[in-house]
Amino acid sequence: MTTTTAAPADLNATQRPTEQRLELIDALRGFALAGVLLSNLRDFSLYTLIEDSAPALWPGERWLQMTLAALLDAKAMTVFALLFGVGFALQLERAENSVQARRRYAWRLCLLLGFGLLHAAFWYGDILRYYALLGLLLLPLARWRPAALAALGVLVAVFASAALQPWMKPWTAQFVPAAQAAAAAREAFASPQWTTMLAGNRDYDLWVHATAWSLPLFTLGRLLLGMAIGRAGWLQRPQQHLRAWRRLCAWSLPVGLVLAVYFLLRDFAGLGPELFGLQGGAARASSRLLRNIAYLSLGLGYVAAFVLLFQQPRARRWLAWLAPVGRMALSNYLAQTVFGLALFYGIGLGLGPRYGLGGALAAFVAVFAAQTALSHWWLRRFRYGPLEWLWRCLTYRRALPLRRAPAATPAPAARG
Repeated sequence: MTTTTAAPADLNATQRPTEQRLELIDALRGFALAGVLLSNLRDFSLYTLIEDSAPALWPGERWLQMTLAALLDAKAMTVFALLFGVGFALQLERAENSVQARRRYAWRLCLLLGFGLLHAAFWYGDILRYYALLGLLLLPLARWRPAALAALGVLVAVFASAALQPWMKPWTAQFVPAAQAAAAAREAFASPQWTTMLAGNRDYDLWVHATAWSLPLFTLGRLLLGMAIGRAGWLQRPQQHLRAWRRLCAWSLPVGLVLAVYFLLRDFAGLGPELFGLQGGAARASSRLLRNIAYLSLGLGYVAAFVLLFQQPRARRWLAWLAPVGRMALSNYLAQTVFGLALFYGIGLGLGPRYGLGGALAAFVAVFAAQTALSHWWLRRFRYGPLEWLWRCLTYRRALPLRRAPAATPAPAARG
């Protein structure tokens, strides 16, 4: 089951004028948002809450579910968190010698925390809370060199949770088993009563974030790596760093795919964490270490492959269609929750998991197509997405213009 999924990367955090925005970062954010939606819809549809012993609706459904988990889950989170870290680097670079800018950065993250807490009241999978709180921890690292940020990021993302794994079993053992928590949540989410749904979401939210003890380390490591990429200028000036992107793609993508296939086959066969003859806590720690490498390397490989494709004119024309989705990432991310609850929860249409994984995939195609079209339509008329505009207004504590100025009509040519 996916626990939490990533939120929009830097969420317009660069605060650049619209015409100066970086199209590659926006398009990459839109790409990651598609992965987030596909991952989250399996949770919204309650598909990830049904018992593993429940019969599949069609042949190959379990195999497809595990393939999506191997290639998608935690990888979309990786891309978003990396981009969020890039946004931090851009903000902190401008705030480096300005106390006022640092205060504005901290206030902006406090507002993001408010968005996250409100979102979490309706859906347990919110990640904005983590981005806001961990983002505040990055303030003292504003002047660190990219290499130091990258080294610390890898250390936290890959090794920290694996090192803590042997000591965390007593902590997780005090909570109810996963199957029991999922059954209670499924019943609450299927209810047409708002009070029942909200109470069930509160209880499941507490259970998920208490048992997913490694999520802060997972997120912090990626924020640090994103800061390293941002300070090095790899995404702002990709053509100057093509050699580095090619190396990253050549190493990370194959390693990530090999490990993803390994865990896919192992999970499908129902094998335990035993590895290299290790047993017990050592086996679990080693398995987590390899999973951490798989998550991070495949996510980085996706980013590198996207950046390299974006340098090709023909591919760029297609990928650039994702840029408006990424520019409205906060609005689109929260709107996905509205769509998910309205379609699948009992307070909405109540479709639930009755159509299985196929229903979630169909919803993904419809919702993301609608969001892409609406994002293009909206940004032709307005400067920012609606929630991005609200966030900026609250950040600067004044009303900012939203509607685009009408294009000037050319003067008629002089005659005579």
